[in-house]
Amino acid sequence: MLLLANLLKGFVQRGRLKLIDAGGKTHEFGDEGGEVNVVLRLHDRALHRRLFFNPELVAAEAYMDGTLTFEEGSGVYDLLYLFSINRPALGAHPVQGLQRRLWRAARRRHQANDVDRAKSQARHHYDLSTDLYRLFLDEDFHYSCAFFRSPEDSLETAQAAKVTRAISKLELEPGMRVCEIGGGWGAFAIALAQAGADVTSINVSPEQIRIAEQRVAEAGVGDRVRFVQKDYREVEGSFDRVVSVGMMEHVGIGHIDEYFGKIRSLLTPEGFAFVHSIGRMTQPGTTGPFIRKYIFPGGYVPALSEVFAAAERQGIWVADMEVLRLHYYYTIRHWRQRFAARRDEAAALYDERFCRMWEFYLAAVELGFLNGSNMVFQLLLSTQRDAVPIDRAYMFEAEQRARAGTN
Repeated sequence: MLLLANLLKGFVQRGRLKLIDAGGKTHEFGDEGGEVNVVLRLHDRALHRRLFFNPELVAAEAYMDGTLTFEEGSGVYDLLYLFSINRPALGAHPVQGLQRRLWRAARRRHQANDVDRAKSQARHHYDLSTDLYRLFLDEDFHYSCAFFRSPEDSLETAQAAKVTRAISKLELEPGMRVCEIGGGWGAFAIALAQAGADVTSINVSPEQIRIAEQRVAEAGVGDRVRFVQKDYREVEGSFDRVVSVGMMEHVGIGHIDEYFGKIRSLLTPEGFAFVHSIGRMTQPGTTGPFIRKYIFPGGYVPALSEVFAAAERQGIWVADMEVLRLHYYYTIRHWRQRFAARRDEAAALYDERFCRMWEFYLAAVELGFLNGSNMVFQLLLSTQRDAVPIDRAYMFEAEQRARAGTN
């Protein structure tokens, strides 16, 4: 316990942690009465050592297995909040700092997403039961950052605003050919078709495609949307617009050039692309071990410096950029609260360990947008400098018309 106590003493600078070890002894760290107080109990002596060497992964697995529990009203959200406000101090510890350098050295191997591996890793997450996602997503199945005009907006209102805002940036005309890279459950494809586009939607998840085809048919736009089960690198054709929402996070650092190169090759000379992705406002980093192992294997949230460098190498114009900072925090807060309200249904679909894993995932990513370095950015990319209107007024005017219900 001496090693772990040494780590926690330097780590907990804000808030308060009371830890009851496997022998029943209590250890306290930080300042009582701070912004968060956590009381946790360890039920396995092996955790005293294992938590010292890899606290981010081992704490998650111990919570999933029930060998780390909470007392006095604390919960996993409180623990992760404590972690999120003290994270810089963790990296300052010599052992943790060394571990992060090793992760960074190995990140290209962790994210070596060739076509077959990328398909397998995407299915790891997106081929889960659709009934699971029904528990916490909005009614249109948007699994990406919403746009909140106010923190008090409902999830449905904010997701509809996200779609309106995105389509307003595209300057669509009836009959335009649009390639969607990463189609999800079809919500954006439906909106694009309703705006007059002819849509080819790419997805590697057969489960998502099955649901998306049903939803497109129900929306009455089946003649304007085609779903293709391929990796983005396998797509060919020429399109007026390319759209990609929540996909770039899956390509991996070694493939961002390849991703932008494919977008470039799909665009007509006068066309442009809309890319919506999670990013980080810090320098390039790595994917945390829990997310990498259990949630998004092969995934990586890029730094803006990595994104712009790749665009430069591919000779693409970044014609427009917008950064959404707290919007994903508000979005995932809704998801976490909705999942908690229907947790029993999730347990019936899977089991208690899965529910704890999902709780850990939602809380961790939510707090990454509140106290961490994560944000969302939207880009318009083109091969020609004048493909996108030179004044952003066009997108605001289109958005206002859509909100007013006019053409």
